[in-house]
Amino acid sequence: MGAMVAQESEVKQGLSFQLEGDIGLVVFNQVDEPVNTLSPQTGAAFAALLDRAEKDAAVKALVFISGKKDSFVAGAKIDFLQTIKTAAEATATSRDGQRVFDRLESFPKPVVAAIHGACLGGGLEWALACHYRIATDSPKTTIGLPEVQLGLLPGAGGTQRLPALIGAQAALDLILAGKTVKPSKAKRLGIVDEVVPVPILREVALRRARELVAGTLKVERSHGQGLKAVAQQGKKGGLGGLLLGLANKEMWTEVALEDNPLGRKVLFEQAKKQLRKKTRGKFPAPEKALEAIRVGLESGRAAGLEAEARLFGELVVSDVSKRLVEIFFATTALKKENGTDKADVKARPVKKVGVLGGGLMGGGIAYVSSALQGVPVRVKDKDDAGVGRALKQVQGIFDERVKRRSLTSRESAAKMALVTGGTDYSGFKNVDVVIEAVFEDLALKRRILGEVEAVTREDCIFASNTSSIPITQLAEGARRPAQVIGMHYFSPVHKMPLLEIITHKGTADWVTATCVEIGKKQGKTVIVVNDGPGFYTSRILAPYMNEAAYLLAEGADIAELDRALVEFGFPVGPITLLDEVGIDVAQKVAPIMEAAFGKRIAAPKAFDKVVADGRLGRKNKKGFYTYDGKKKEVDTSVYELLPHGRERKHLDAQEMAERCALQMVNEAVRCLGEGILRSPRDGDVGAIFGLGFPAFLGGPFRYADSLGPAELLRRLEHYHDKYGERFEPAPALVEKVKAGGKFYPG
Repeated sequence: MGAMVAQESEVKQGLSFQLEGDIGLVVFNQVDEPVNTLSPQTGAAFAALLDRAEKDAAVKALVFISGKKDSFVAGAKIDFLQTIKTAAEATATSRDGQRVFDRLESFPKPVVAAIHGACLGGGLEWALACHYRIATDSPKTTIGLPEVQLGLLPGAGGTQRLPALIGAQAALDLILAGKTVKPSKAKRLGIVDEVVPVPILREVALRRARELVAGTLKVERSHGQGLKAVAQQGKKGGLGGLLLGLANKEMWTEVALEDNPLGRKVLFEQAKKQLRKKTRGKFPAPEKALEAIRVGLESGRAAGLEAEARLFGELVVSDVSKRLVEIFFATTALKKENGTDKADVKARPVKKVGVLGGGLMGGGIAYVSSALQGVPVRVKDKDDAGVGRALKQVQGIFDERVKRRSLTSRESAAKMALVTGGTDYSGFKNVDVVIEAVFEDLALKRRILGEVEAVTREDCIFASNTSSIPITQLAEGARRPAQVIGMHYFSPVHKMPLLEIITHKGTADWVTATCVEIGKKQGKTVIVVNDGPGFYTSRILAPYMNEAAYLLAEGADIAELDRALVEFGFPVGPITLLDEVGIDVAQKVAPIMEAAFGKRIAAPKAFDKVVADGRLGRKNKKGFYTYDGKKKEVDTSVYELLPHGRERKHLDAQEMAERCALQMVNEAVRCLGEGILRSPRDGDVGAIFGLGFPAFLGGPFRYADSLGPAELLRRLEHYHDKYGERFEPAPALVEKVKAGGKFYPG
């Protein structure tokens, strides 16, 4: 192995070294960890390894590769970041990481990164500091800097190296949105130099290292610094060079923007404007990342790195980052659970899925079952037109993915071939799970359940995609009640991340575990809740929407009301949401909720005339908003169907937002107290991923804790005195205040 021997600190951090001829192969494989992550200890061990490799004459070049099956480096160790108490400490950590990768970038011997699997955050920053990057063509290989999703920014040089490599515009697109890209796009952008099949990654990486040593491989970049070189060639290289340069209009736009102060000013002002529009100032990380990139481009690498470290430090200790990191840990924990109290319960294999109902929900469920879960799907609807709509919807989603280049035409055709349909139960004899997605009608669902049990195997699971009907009532008429469960998807199914699974008291544990596993394979964040009218998400949404209706009945302006909740942090306002979901759908759910919970959750009569007027919302292009012009505007004619008519009042925006939001929070606490929820964690995840509760507030329970349960109780009592029983504080909140505790420990 030559003179170089792995040191104890390196071995401890999962770094091993071996000589392949004259190339040093460094394998990163942290023991007892599912993925490789970076920490100060890893950085120190890595720096020591570089020092020794530089001095060792036997080592002519280095290749870095992961020892994990399907992961390169997943990023910084988040647990470590949580231990940081001050901005100064976080800034110092960032500077340490920058120094290690600066050392790598200036290493006098060629360095090749061999990437397979997730190469994210600090993992990509590591690769960016290498001299040559090769990625595998595997779908498991994803590349990006997703730090903003945790309320952070790349803190080990990423805000400087990526723009320098691929140009500011492309880098802004990735960093500010926390996007990840597939290997093919990474190659087009210039992030990686080469894409190869998985089996030959190691072999090609070693070969490229030898070619770099020999000088037979010259690295030419086509973006970033390389753009300037190409632009100069266009100016100096005669007519041919000029035409070559002029042909690439995008390149010239980027050079024009980045190569002069005025152009840069325009670029960054536009980016900031777009950011503000999206984040409304609630998420500081993208703006701070933008600032670090701007400083680097205007004042040079050293100033950019200093800005990056300082801003990283500020973000690590911010409340927003803490909330987003808590959500990250919550969803990570959910991925490891089976949805039951018994960790040893195993999911049964699911080799085929049946879907009943070819509407928007049925089509969406068929798509995630085929495209993501990867199993054959049989769709049944009452007529050929319904089946056709479902198949057309699935095909439409595949076509969109092909258009966006996230699937090839061949992959799309192969996945689409998994979906078939018919108007009877042929093809259902051997399904493992039937997911029913018909209208919210208990009698209809019971009839269908009986039909399904008559034609399927004894071990087939029946899952109802219902948003409000208690699963206990559905299971009462079943031959196999232990195999009846709720799987509540959100529309549009292929985009919404949450799956709410509902168990009744008789649901078998293996059934729950199997449905949780299905959800995970379909790419969903899964929460399991106990049965009750509206379960969790629909139940906490009802009082929120009701309060919006009360505000309209008081004379609130539709646009002002929606704006107030968007400013609070919801992605859309409640009236826009009502139009999207369907005014008729809300009307059907309302009586179920009122029957279960009485006047406290009764919907006001404000919308009766709206429904009577045939307004369903977006689906029939007739609701609270107009849908025939380019710009979405309030359909002012709807005011004639509401109390106060066209004479609208200007109500306080903060109070409107608080009234709606506190209704949701209070109902969430009731669900916890009544045992619908298993934990505050599940309640926060469900509200954020299912209903768009502001992520930067951490969910209803984190929000309650940040206000303080006593303050939340005080505010509810204030509105209770003013508006009556619908604001009655949840008993569990009163108990929590008496006990002097919070919903989360610590």
